[in-house]
Amino acid sequence: MEDIIEGTAYVLGDDIDTDQIIPAEHLVYSLSDPEEKKNYGKYALSGVPSAGAGLPDGGKSFVADGKFESDHKIIIGGKNFGCGSSREHAPACLKIAGIKAVVAESYARIFYRNSVDGGFFIPFETPASLIGTIRTGDRLVIDVAKGELTHHSGGDSKVWQLKPLGDVSEIIRAGDIFAYARKAGLIPSA
Repeated sequence: MEDIIEGTAYVLGDDIDTDQIIPAEHLVYSLSDPEEKKNYGKYALSGVPSAGAGLPDGGKSFVADGKFESDHKIIIGGKNFGCGSSREHAPACLKIAGIKAVVAESYARIFYRNSVDGGFFIPFETPASLIGTIRTGDRLVIDVAKGELTHHSGGDSKVWQLKPLGDVSEIIRAGDIFAYARKAGLIPSA
């Protein structure tokens, strides 16, 4: 786990579901084949509505054409991020696309646990909406230990306190649920 996560923001709205994160027609690639797996990054967030239909900043592409990884490292979401089906491919594709953290008001619980248990990225929660304040492309820094998000924009900086990670912090620190279970002696070491 990184102590400091830095990168530009990609801002989404409320109720971003798993079909928007990775549409069903792109669930044809193997997650165990390195060459095929890259396609999950390419199609990450390709189901998000276009300009004027739900994105605060108006439909900016998450992954540029011809690329497999996004230039953005932190997603800012609203309420109920990751709702919909329980597919593990949704948080996996965000990691494959280069996402290090998602900061949202709230998550669908299964998506949240899949993100933590799979070690895909850190799902932070914020006490209030940030989607009207942070814009796609703004520079962000997350101090994981302090639980602070710093927003740099136009020469100004603002710091928000994120909600504590709580019990899942040990799983996140270990890397994923299996690494945590091995470390805790719950399953044999590989």
